[in-house]
Amino acid sequence: MARRYDPERRQRIIDAAIRVVGAHGIAGLSHRTVAAEADVPLGSTTYHFKTLDDLLVAALRQANEGFAKVIASRGGLEDPDTDLAAELAGWMGEWLAGDRTGVELEYELYLAALRRPALRPVAAEWADALADLLTRHTDPVTARALVALMDGICLQVLLTETPYDEGYAREVLGRVVG
Repeated sequence: MARRYDPERRQRIIDAAIRVVGAHGIAGLSHRTVAAEADVPLGSTTYHFKTLDDLLVAALRQANEGFAKVIASRGGLEDPDTDLAAELAGWMGEWLAGDRTGVELEYELYLAALRRPALRPVAAEWADALADLLTRHTDPVTARALVALMDGICLQVLLTETPYDEGYAREVLGRVVG
């Protein structure tokens, strides 16, 4: 039987992995569950992603791209006179608005890096890229502190299921900005 050319298969597998982790957590992720969700043969998942860590790395990169799109769409960092605290608080508000599945997934993948060293470089890439972006408006130490504070605020909102308070975020971020 001839192989069917399917240029979107790899992407469908990544999307399926994200849906599986979103619905069942990382513990529910296997090549078999992803293949079923993507409606592809089991061998396709192992062809494109030799290990589950390889698949999780691809999923985390895609999740990172989602937040990067939020940042790019707002464009506030292009203005040198932007109110940095307000801009960052707005980013988080947009990211945490509505369905939080993507945000929860991203943090679940980040926390998985504690036990899965293959994920650590991808988690670090996001933090480093965001800190680098913020150094257009502040020094590197403050930029790193802002990234850490944003992570903390997002985790608190997700873990406590309290509504995101943009005013509070703007105030505490403003204290770090100085």
